[in-house]
Amino acid sequence: MVKIESRCISGKMCFLYTILLFILAGVFEIGGGYLLWLWMREGRELIFAFLGAIILFLYGIVPTFQPSYFHRIYATYGGIFVVMSLLWGWIFDKIPLILMIS
Repeated sequence: MVKIESRCISGKMCFLYTILLFILAGVFEIGGGYLLWLWMREGRELIFAFLGAIILFLYGIVPTFQPSYFHRIYATYGGIFVVMSLLWGWIFDKIPLILMIS
């Protein structure tokens, strides 16, 4: 039997920490890409590209803080990412959710 090492104090705290990291990764991935998009497509200042690149770099570091084997729970992050992308479009681009879903 394989014993999974965990740095969490309890199961609930580990779950909350994992969800927090998923949300942080989603914000970094979507936000960094969005800043690069604004620079490339909307003609914003170079600082948007610079900040977007830094944020995307941080997105690559976030999974290393997962207390569990990240590859086992990465599919869950995919679902969270889709929901966060829809919310991002709704909040920042003012696209009605019903148009994005259909």
